[in-house]
Amino acid sequence: MEQPVRFFPIGIQDFEELRNRNSVYVDKTDLLYHLVQSSATCFLSRPRRFGKSLMVSTLRAYFEGKKHLFEGLAMEKLEKDWTTHEVFHISFADSKYPGDGVESLSQILSLHVSEWEKKYGRNEKETTFGGRFGGLIQRAYEQTKQQVVVLIDEYDSPILSAIGADKETKRTKLRDILRDFFSPLKNRGQYIRFLFFTGITKFSQLSVFSELNHLDNISMLPRYGAICGITETELLTQLKPDIAALAEENDETYDEACAHLKQMYDGYHFARKSEDIYNPYSIINVLKNKEYGYYWYSTGTPTFLVELLKNSHIVPQELEGYKALASSFDRAVETLTELFPVLYQSGYLTIKAYNQGIYTLGYPNDEVRFGFINSLLPSYLGYTQSEGNEGIIAIKESLDTGDVETCMKRMRAFVAGIPYEAKSDNESRAEVIFYILFTLLGQLVQTQVPTSIGRADVVVKNRNYIYVFEIKVHGTASDALEQIERQRYTAAYEADPRPVVRIGVQYDAPTRTITEWRVER
Repeated sequence: MEQPVRFFPIGIQDFEELRNRNSVYVDKTDLLYHLVQSSATCFLSRPRRFGKSLMVSTLRAYFEGKKHLFEGLAMEKLEKDWTTHEVFHISFADSKYPGDGVESLSQILSLHVSEWEKKYGRNEKETTFGGRFGGLIQRAYEQTKQQVVVLIDEYDSPILSAIGADKETKRTKLRDILRDFFSPLKNRGQYIRFLFFTGITKFSQLSVFSELNHLDNISMLPRYGAICGITETELLTQLKPDIAALAEENDETYDEACAHLKQMYDGYHFARKSEDIYNPYSIINVLKNKEYGYYWYSTGTPTFLVELLKNSHIVPQELEGYKALASSFDRAVETLTELFPVLYQSGYLTIKAYNQGIYTLGYPNDEVRFGFINSLLPSYLGYTQSEGNEGIIAIKESLDTGDVETCMKRMRAFVAGIPYEAKSDNESRAEVIFYILFTLLGQLVQTQVPTSIGRADVVVKNRNYIYVFEIKVHGTASDALEQIERQRYTAAYEADPRPVVRIGVQYDAPTRTITEWRVER
């Protein structure tokens, strides 16, 4: 029997529209009910395109008493009263902030405040955005006899548009406008039933939220680890028929499709104890299109992240396995100078392990790993992505078949094409080149792999082979090969059925290229 057509809400962030269209919806309303019953003022940080706006829209529909939209959802059984509240809802996500950003931000605030004043009136003595907003909250309470609800979505979008050392003045102006607008929210708590902020970056008492230090940051609480995104349980139950259709379209078994989805889109953790979370934007797209792809990455990597990585003096391979304290995750939004908190908040790194107060970070999945590394090609290797991909494909073909000679010749040609200013004379730079190359080849690549008596420079694994590289700047390819043997870099792979290939490489400093290699199988 043919399955009914399922409508996937690509680009729909409005809960009412989604429900009226009978779209696919992963039910999160049990968590939202617990949130609104147990909290009054809170903040949630999640990466872009992770369902924050839809969640805020769902909260709006709930507080506006639109009970019919929740038929069949957990909220329908949990909520008994359905009290209606006035909702002040602003999203900063969809606007641009050119120039100093002041005009655009002021227009957004003016539009919302003016619309609300048509309903609840205005006191002419209220001249600032903050003064007008505070007056509105009080008048809405007095006229409706109910506390109001304030929902601020993507509060940090204006300031994130001004990241960079040369934009400090713009950040300061935008921060001051937002600080003024948010200022009445603390002192009018008696009029507010629920206050909720979302954003990518976590708030800091030294930042926009200097007057909102009463906000409860729920971003890393285990209870709300799955409030955005799709858990593995939700995927395998609520979306099971869609996975079956995906598998059939791609000539996979159901189990193979599940494994493919997990490798590509799973792996997010937003608390020390958290279910595996899948990227919702990518999952909805792949199930709709029935085609695997880099959906979340293709929406764009912020350029300031690449610049931040370059300026941090941290090489890309060091992003895996970084250890951080809980305090590392809370930084003022306008001073995004520390790399790892920013990459975590932006969704490029996630929590991989937790032990006695220490978090270990890493890439969540293949989509993010390959996408982010691909964005580094122009900055680190001087190639456009199209130029880089052409050379990478040629190298991959020889690696898959074990043709090391052809692989190394193509590697030499690729490295020779890197502009002079993008090169360096040391082994570390060569490792960066190898790491970026092999990651984009889809290989499992590690650098500085520890052994009992040393560290192998580069280890690459694919379906057919394990390659162990040692790179010498001050030495020959023979020296490199001898070190592999002496330090027993291949001992850990003796039980692996795949053939192990040892490759000693000389990276010549004067010519800045690969000049010699020796191979032993």
